[in-house]
Amino acid sequence: MDSLNEACGIFGVFAPNEDVARVTFFGLYALQHRGQESAGIATTDGKTIKLHKNMGLVSQVFQEEDLLHLQGFAAIGHTRYSTTGSSRLENAQPFEVDGPNGLIALGHNGNVINADLLRAEMEAEGREFATSTDSEVIAHLVATAPGRDWGERMAYVMRRTHGAFCLTILTKDGVIAVRDPLGIRPLSLARLDGGFCFASETCAFDHLGATFIRDVEPGETVLIDHEGIHSYRFREEERQAFCIFEYIYFARPDSYLRGERVYPVRMALGAQLAREHPVEADIVVGVPDSATTAAVGYARESGIPFAEALVKNRYVGRTFIMPDQRIRDRGVRLKYNPLREVLEGQRVVLVDDTIVRSTTTRHVVKMIREAGAREVHLRVTAPPITHPCFFGIDMGRRWELIAAKETVEQIRDEIGADSLGYLSPEGLVAAVGQPQESFCMACFTGGYPMEVPQELDKLGLEPPAWARDRHEVEWEAAGPRRRAWEPAPPVG
Repeated sequence: MDSLNEACGIFGVFAPNEDVARVTFFGLYALQHRGQESAGIATTDGKTIKLHKNMGLVSQVFQEEDLLHLQGFAAIGHTRYSTTGSSRLENAQPFEVDGPNGLIALGHNGNVINADLLRAEMEAEGREFATSTDSEVIAHLVATAPGRDWGERMAYVMRRTHGAFCLTILTKDGVIAVRDPLGIRPLSLARLDGGFCFASETCAFDHLGATFIRDVEPGETVLIDHEGIHSYRFREEERQAFCIFEYIYFARPDSYLRGERVYPVRMALGAQLAREHPVEADIVVGVPDSATTAAVGYARESGIPFAEALVKNRYVGRTFIMPDQRIRDRGVRLKYNPLREVLEGQRVVLVDDTIVRSTTTRHVVKMIREAGAREVHLRVTAPPITHPCFFGIDMGRRWELIAAKETVEQIRDEIGADSLGYLSPEGLVAAVGQPQESFCMACFTGGYPMEVPQELDKLGLEPPAWARDRHEVEWEAAGPRRRAWEPAPPVG
C-alpha cells in the first residue's frame, strides 16, 4: 500500500478493420492502474507513424480530436509510472526512434539494469538520446539491432539487455510484442475482430470483447503484420522469474496471470494469513482496494465478520497541484475515510498487502484508532520487504525499507498496532499454488534471478551523505521517537 508502484502498462493492436487508436485508448483505460503519470498512443498507416502523448491520466491525455488524427491499421499504447527517469513529458512513452531498421515506436514495461552501459556504448557510436530513461535505450537498441528479420534482431536485443522488459513495438508494417527470457513481467495475446492485440493484463481484453489466446512466452517475440502472425523463440532459460507481486498487489483481480484468475489467489492469501496469524477480534477490514479480496479470505477462514470500514476516494490520482498546509496535514485522509459507526469499540483485524516505508500504514492505523477502534491487529499478505527491486517496481532503496532495518516487533511499535503478522514466504507460495523456483521473490529474500548493481545508495542500509545532511526528519510515531530518512533527490 505505501510507496509501491508498478512501472507501466503496455498495449498493442493490429486490426485493419478497427479504429485502432480508439481500441488502444480503451485498452489503456483498463490498464490505468499500472501507471498514472503519462500516457501515449502511436499508430501506423503503412507510410508513417503518428504519435500523441502527454502527462496525466489516459482520459486527460486524449480527447476525441486526438484520436481522429491517429489513423492506421496498427497501434501501440503506454501508461507510465517512472522507475528510471523522472516524471517529465520527454520521458513519456511510446518513444519514436529512427535507425537502420526503420522508424519505430516503442513502449516498455520493466527495468533494464545495464541501460547505462548500453547507452554509453551507443553514444560512442554517435547515437543521440533525448531522455533519461532506460526505455529510450531499448528503443535505440531495437532500431539499430543487426539481423535479417525481427526474430534475429530481437534475439540480439535479448542477449544485450539484462533485467525486465515487456515491449510493444510499432513499425510501419505491423506490431511486435517481446517478453524477456525470465518472463518477469506479464504480457498476453488475444484475438480481436479482424486482428490481434497484446496487453500487460487480460482485463483489457474483456473490456474490448477480445478473446484471450495465450501468454507471450518468456523469451518470445511475436510479430503481427499483413502476412499474419509470426513467433520467434529465444533460447530456452533453465528457470523463470515471474514477479510474485503481480498476484499480491499489481494486477487487477479480474485478470488472469499464468492461467490463474487473480481474485481467488488473493482470497487464498488472506486465508493463509488467517491460518498463520490468528487473533481474537470482532471485524476484519481490508485496506481498499488491493487488500479487500484478501480481507474477505481472512474473514472466511477465521470466521470473523468482514466489514467495509474504510471508504476510498477512487478519484484520487496523481496531481501536479501542491496541497496547502491544511490539506498536507490531513495526509492520507485524502485517500481514505473511516466509518466510525463500524469501527467504534471494535477489535479490528486490518488486512493490507504491503508495508514498505510504513508512512501510510502508520496513518491508517492511527485513523482507525481515532474512529473508535479498541484494538488494531495488522495482517500483511506479503512477507517483509527487505531488499529493493531492480526490475520495474518503485519501492525505494534498501535504507528506506523499514523491514530491512527493524524487527517485526519494532515495526509493530512504530506503526502503533496491537499486533502485526506478515505472511511467510512459504505461505505466499502455497497460496499462489505454483513452484517457488518459477518466481522472483528477491524483495523478500535478496535472491535476485541475475546479478544486480551493488550501488551503495541502493542496497546499503545507511542513507547517502546528501540525504543525511540535507533531508533528515523526525517522525512522530507511536512509542519512542526515532530518526528516519525521507530524502529528496539531490539538486544539480
